[in-house]
Amino acid sequence: MDELERLAKRQAELIDLMAALNEEMGKAGEGTAEQRAARKSEQDATWKRYEDEFAANEKREGELRAETEVREAREKRVREARAKYASVNIKPGDRDDSEVFNVDFRMLGRGEKEHAQMAERAQRIIDRPEVGGHLRSEQKEHLAKLLRTQNGDTDGELLTLLTIATSNPHYRSAFQKASGSVHPVFTPEEGRAVNEVNLLKRAMSIGTSSAGGFAVPVIIDPTIILTAQGTEVDILRLARVETITNDRWRGLSSAGVSWKFDAEAAASNDNSPTMTQPVVPTYRADGFIPFSIEIGQDWPGFAESMAELLSSGYQELLADKLTTGSAANTPTGIVPRLVLQTSPDVSNPTATAGVIVGKDVYDMWARLPQRHRRKDATAWMSSTDVQNAIRQLGTVDPNFTVNITESAIPRMFGREYPMNDYMSSVQVGTAAGNLLIVGNWKGFLVAQRAGMNIEFVPMLFDVTNNRPTGQRGWYAYARIGSDVVDPTAFQLLQNKTA
Repeated sequence: MDELERLAKRQAELIDLMAALNEEMGKAGEGTAEQRAARKSEQDATWKRYEDEFAANEKREGELRAETEVREAREKRVREARAKYASVNIKPGDRDDSEVFNVDFRMLGRGEKEHAQMAERAQRIIDRPEVGGHLRSEQKEHLAKLLRTQNGDTDGELLTLLTIATSNPHYRSAFQKASGSVHPVFTPEEGRAVNEVNLLKRAMSIGTSSAGGFAVPVIIDPTIILTAQGTEVDILRLARVETITNDRWRGLSSAGVSWKFDAEAAASNDNSPTMTQPVVPTYRADGFIPFSIEIGQDWPGFAESMAELLSSGYQELLADKLTTGSAANTPTGIVPRLVLQTSPDVSNPTATAGVIVGKDVYDMWARLPQRHRRKDATAWMSSTDVQNAIRQLGTVDPNFTVNITESAIPRMFGREYPMNDYMSSVQVGTAAGNLLIVGNWKGFLVAQRAGMNIEFVPMLFDVTNNRPTGQRGWYAYARIGSDVVDPTAFQLLQNKTA
């Protein structure tokens, strides 16, 4: 029973008591005059006590009803805000029409329905010309899919909140200031926006906490918006790319279920597949990015210039390490992985040392399992030198081409054939060389940890005389990993060494 109910019950009791007392006071009393006077004085005091209590209770009832009305009005506003903005925490609205950014970023695990509402809000923000006008349609589609992904490797809700927070005009202006100053001076609104993004950065930290730097806005972050259509790195374009929010990608792989025919009513064999769980860890990639763009330009121009600067050197590093990476703290390149693979062994030597012949190519294609040969993602890859050697096979085998009017062999065995000059050229004699790869590239996984950070470097100094060089730029860092997750998906041609 709440206080209002108790008061109402007591008021009813007081009314009954006062009615009874009034009736008693109206009767002629017995006894002496002194006794009657004493009794009347006692009745008057009792009446006064009832009357005072009734008045106090009536005042308290009014206060409680006013408090209830205020609380109910506040709860109604919260319900309306939650239905509209998918959050029960409402911050004061900004004066620049940015109420869409009013989110309590401390709240995670909102649930599937509210996650979908927040993702929809983030999508509306991205579609604003002043925010995502520099993005291509496939980048927006890729980002929309990421925002709605929720699994053990990718927290779409966290990416959604990061998108909203870093797209806030106050954070964008703060990021522009931080991009050109060691000690930027922020407005109160910019400072609050930076603190909100830092809160999300801590939520994304794995192991040690994030060490400073400014989070690159999602809409220009190459670890998030880089798509197959938008990259010039063929190995990244062909591979299976997963954007994750933890420190490693964990998958599930199987060669498949073995099917067979049986007699009617015969017992079935145990055809359970052998399941493996490949794990692809991510490693820190960093670099210095010199720049000369005008920090004070408007956001769309700044975003387009910044996105290009951040992705150019980053993509070139990936082209190298996704092909050849074998050192500690680097992604596992596809060539070293195929060389070391023994189950099954996919490395095959050329028929003759120092020479590529048509049979080498035919045999590679025949050794690739049929289920991979018919996949759309199946493609060839080699250096320009090796592709030129294969072109020249057309002089002895009409199935190949010697057409030098084309920039490259567009297709071989009906499959794409891009060039990658981080692979070996044709070797002389028995020198070791990894010449040609064919396979289903969805069996090679690239795990990109969402989120790139930058720190402004105002001046570089010459290493010989310690004098300033006049250069400035950003120190940027991100995390990425790669590995073969389907060992049956590729074949590798090597130069014969014996």
